[in-house]
Amino acid sequence: MKAIVQDEYGPPEVLRLDEVETPRPGADDVLIRVRAAGVDYGVWHIMTGLPLVGRLGFGLRRPRHRVPGMDVAGVVESVGANVTAFRPGDEVYGAATGTYAQFALARPAKLARKPANLSFTEAAAVPVSGVTALRAVGRVAAGEKVLVIGAGGGVGSFATQLAVAAGAHVTGVCSTAKADLVRSLGAGAVIDYTREPLTGTYDLIIDIAGNRPLAQLRHLLAERGRLVLVGGEGGDRWFGGLLGRPLALRLINPFTRQRLSAPIVLTRSADLDALRDLIEAGAVRPAVGRTYPLAEAPAAIGDLAAGNAPGKLVIAVA
Repeated sequence: MKAIVQDEYGPPEVLRLDEVETPRPGADDVLIRVRAAGVDYGVWHIMTGLPLVGRLGFGLRRPRHRVPGMDVAGVVESVGANVTAFRPGDEVYGAATGTYAQFALARPAKLARKPANLSFTEAAAVPVSGVTALRAVGRVAAGEKVLVIGAGGGVGSFATQLAVAAGAHVTGVCSTAKADLVRSLGAGAVIDYTREPLTGTYDLIIDIAGNRPLAQLRHLLAERGRLVLVGGEGGDRWFGGLLGRPLALRLINPFTRQRLSAPIVLTRSADLDALRDLIEAGAVRPAVGRTYPLAEAPAAIGDLAAGNAPGKLVIAVA
């Protein structure tokens, strides 16, 4: 099969299109014929091997998995002997291993039936970003004030819609180029961070891949408000943003009425089912900013890292 592969850590240039063996499903696996795959920062971290502490999981000297990619939407090709939830021909979406390829393996617990009203390209934009946003928004109440920092990106576009669907008043923070997109997602107000400071008081602040000081964010938070940090970009080569601010949250939490968290989110079937229900009801829709053919996956990851493209980036495989 055709696949994007990498044999070393580095910039997008370490990725290349090649022919590799089609994976064979084990007893507990689902083999998916990939139709589209999403682009997210997890792929960037594995490509670059940064922060360095992440190599304990990615692979010390080179990536443990040669084929990158996690988000997937496609058709079940075959299933292992122990798999009963899916069968060949099912249209599915979720998280898999090595999705920048014509075929990829997944566990049933990370898959769900594809939303009927989405194309494969749209569905591939949902799993990682949508589930992360679902967890970050949590049980927001109607009438609450929510600030989404990074509202024009993959996770932010879902978080904005999910909060709006719950009846919250959402203020989205983004660059000038993404302001129209954020308004179209239902945000009642938009702050262009390139032109104006963050102001207001909020019941929930979702800071996506940001690096603002915690003191600044807590100043914007209501006395019993919630602050959720998403992503770990920035910081040094060893630990990036994975330790600094999350560790500070743990130290502060016992001494404040504000609730501060930096959750680790895994893609699960139950969350994918919940997102599918919202999508099929018309409450949420993926904001696909740009699509790329499989051979241009390196360019897609480069564009993601540059932060120029609005919404979610997707690789169309077939």
